[in-house]
Amino acid sequence: MTSSDTVSARLQFDAAIAAATTAEAAFGALQELARQIVGAKLFTVMEVDMEAEVARRSYTSDPESYPASGTKPIRYDRWFDIVHKERQLFVANTIEDISTVFPDYELIDSLGCQSVVNLPVVLAGELVGTVNMLDVEHHYAPERVEAIKREISIPAKLALLIAQRA
Repeated sequence: MTSSDTVSARLQFDAAIAAATTAEAAFGALQELARQIVGAKLFTVMEVDMEAEVARRSYTSDPESYPASGTKPIRYDRWFDIVHKERQLFVANTIEDISTVFPDYELIDSLGCQSVVNLPVVLAGELVGTVNMLDVEHHYAPERVEAIKREISIPAKLALLIAQRA
């Protein structure tokens, strides 16, 4: 992606997020930004309630396979340590690596996704959610991971804030 493409993607996100009045619109703008900047065959947003120890999928690009409904219990594992405790991106670039932390790895694989990045979203010192991008094997190479940190992290915070307000 050229710097001109990145600027264009940022400007499109800015216009879309400024007009967003619903969580769906805010997360849709974020999804489009992620698609343009790093690519994502599957894009979801999970919101976290640590008091209740549950996570809720609040946005999905594939409502048939991953509906935005219900909650699931927080699992305390290696993924939790990386994303929740250390507040670092979780990156896995093969389905084998994904299978060590996600019990639904077969569904993920069936969707043509063998790599994942989970971006923690922290507001006011609290982890409030994750932005999850999945694509083909080895898609999230170091340069794409850096682009996520540089180009998606702050917009993700804004999208979550708008979603919480909507």
